Amino acid sequence: MSTPVNGWIDEGGIVGEATRLWHQAQVAAGAQVGADCTVGKGAYIGTGSTLGDRVKVGNYASVFGARVADEVMLCPGVLLLEDAAPRATTPDGRRKGPGDYTRRAVTIEHGATIGAAAAIAPGVAIGAYALVAIGAVVVRDVPAHALVAGNPARQCGWVCICGHTLDTDHCCGDCGRAYALNASVLTLSGQEPTR
Repeated sequence: MSTPVNGWIDEGGIVGEATRLWHQAQVAAGAQVGADCTVGKGAYIGTGSTLGDRVKVGNYASVFGARVADEVMLCPGVLLLEDAAPRATTPDGRRKGPGDYTRRAVTIEHGATIGAAAAIAPGVAIGAYALVAIGAVVVRDVPAHALVAGNPARQCGWVCICGHTLDTDHCCGDCGRAYALNASVLTLSGQEPTR
């Protein structure tokens, strides 16, 4: 386990080798952060969360019970939520505790990016290499390589593995990769980048 810079690891929280926690970051008991990650200032990784390797968590992001794959970018202020029916108390007026709600984990697949201040609703799945725009509110699943924006978020394009948007022919003007779209599924065509 690596030594955090100024963060806090609760007893029962796990942090992988070479992971860096910055000032006021917290990894809760029952949360697991992989190797070579960065958890920014004031970020919170809640109980039941699992982060893969080489994940970047921006300042003040909050991760509640999510499953995050390798090489995901969570920009500053991101919210990954898990409680689909949030209330402060139970119907009988007792303050809710961890056992009083049903967790519906967000799932984020390999290489996806969640833009700053975006909120992901409980139970939503974000596909590999998808890009959620700044401030988006995502209430339904996002396919791999999809670009979504707005509130509620809607798909407005496709993105390359390198993170740049694709043109109308599903080619990346930045790295030259080409993709094929078949039945709403985007896959790399096998063509090597031309640039």
